[in-house]
Amino acid sequence: MNRDEVLHVVWFKRDLRVVDHGALAQAGEAARGGGGRILGVYFVEPTVTAAEDFAGRHWAVAREALKDLRADLGRRGVTLAVRTGEATELLERLRARCGRMHLWSHEETGNDATYARDRAVGRWARERGVPWTEVWQNGVVRRLRSRDGWAANWEERVRGPLAVVAAALPGETTVTARAIPTERELGLASDECPGRQAGTRVEAERMLATFLAYRGKNYSREMSSPITAVEACSRLSVALAYGVISSREVAHAAWARAEELAEAKQVGRGEDFRIGSVRAFLARLHWRCHFTQKLEDEPRIEREAFLPELDELRAGPWTDERAARLEAWCTGRTGYPFVDACMRALRATGWINFRMRAMLVSFASYDLWLPWRPSGLQLARLFTDYEPGIHWPQVQMQSGTTGINTLRMYAPVKQSLDQDPRGVFIRRWVPELAEVDEAFIHEPWRMPTAAQAAAGCKVGRDYPKPVVDHAEAVRLARGKFMELKRRAEHRAGARKVFLRHGSRKRPGTQIEDPRWFETGTARTEGGAGIAPASEQLELGM
Repeated sequence: MNRDEVLHVVWFKRDLRVVDHGALAQAGEAARGGGGRILGVYFVEPTVTAAEDFAGRHWAVAREALKDLRADLGRRGVTLAVRTGEATELLERLRARCGRMHLWSHEETGNDATYARDRAVGRWARERGVPWTEVWQNGVVRRLRSRDGWAANWEERVRGPLAVVAAALPGETTVTARAIPTERELGLASDECPGRQAGTRVEAERMLATFLAYRGKNYSREMSSPITAVEACSRLSVALAYGVISSREVAHAAWARAEELAEAKQVGRGEDFRIGSVRAFLARLHWRCHFTQKLEDEPRIEREAFLPELDELRAGPWTDERAARLEAWCTGRTGYPFVDACMRALRATGWINFRMRAMLVSFASYDLWLPWRPSGLQLARLFTDYEPGIHWPQVQMQSGTTGINTLRMYAPVKQSLDQDPRGVFIRRWVPELAEVDEAFIHEPWRMPTAAQAAAGCKVGRDYPKPVVDHAEAVRLARGKFMELKRRAEHRAGARKVFLRHGSRKRPGTQIEDPRWFETGTARTEGGAGIAPASEQLELGM
């Protein structure tokens, strides 16, 4: 390594790709123009892997993505050095070895651990005189002063040309790549997820191509049921969460497909593909950034309610009863078959569609009256597409702690009847109920003794009785929220939340409705009703 040359270090985080990688593209231009060398680095940080929202399944996905990234960089002449340790320590070792250094990376909206890490790296860079160039990669705006005009800014950013990385780059060759550690080598707990998606670029490209070609033709109509959503949804959420594919790449492909469908319709060459489904999908890409912007603007909402007083509603000691309820919910043993089937499917695959995620949060928050943070952490560890910037604002929205969203209390039996009328999904994931008659599959506690015997399923022994009475639980929950919302100080606080985080879409299309904190509305969700532009909790696209 020539100490007279600048080493351009491209630090990869949740942007594990070479296509549309602005930081890599700019580093390449700087290296070619100034005679420097490029080195890619990825840090396996103990503070991140030990964080309470991290799980083995997350690393399994990241490890696959890193293998692909290493190969793609290698074809361009660049080494990807993977090191285990804290970022500031590893960067300092590299600086001491190479001398002159320029650090490049994308901006990242992450969790508490990565936010603290980035601030530490910023201090390190300033103290050492190391230039650190952070490049935006989507519609999220750092140091945003106002939400006014945000939607137009998103459109301008995302529609702009993709970053082009040169086919050959001046790579630094004296640094060894080293093996990418396994989950076991990192000391991560066993985390079986046999049905999870791969974290590879090939898988991401395949999912995008097949979704826009045929799988997504009825996206708007089929995204709600866990039966049809597996195929009808894009299934790009894992790739997007780890940056294996960029949201701009996906948006450009979707815009091109929408134009193709519109042109075909004009000349009478219609396709069996609804253009409305592409437009609905593009709306979800917009809302990905909309929700991430909330955490970017106010990192505290990972741990505190948007409206802090709403945390008081479910405050109190963590009793054995609460622990038992959380355990029943996260293991799929609540006694509500559809809730349990969704949770068991999630545990086995790492993915489930948005409406079912919203129902799971609703059940934990209103039926079981659990604080949003413990249940949110359980889901964070289960979602292979966990992205903090979307996850925490959505968990809060679905649990009623934003102060500006209509309370949506999902009726699990009604959802079951609407989304899985014949009990196909239930029987697959709750095998104890496989032989239960269709008349009782949604409410097995109503089975007569003879029917239980015929099905080989005694309620209370082979399958649990309902842990709570849904109607009574949501009645109590609604009453507690309505009592709080009558306070003048609550309405004032909600207005502040809306001004900082609310959508500026016209009434009727926005998720956050500024009238909510004045009217005090609440609704029990049946079959139709999550706000149409909110197809993200997981990112379950």
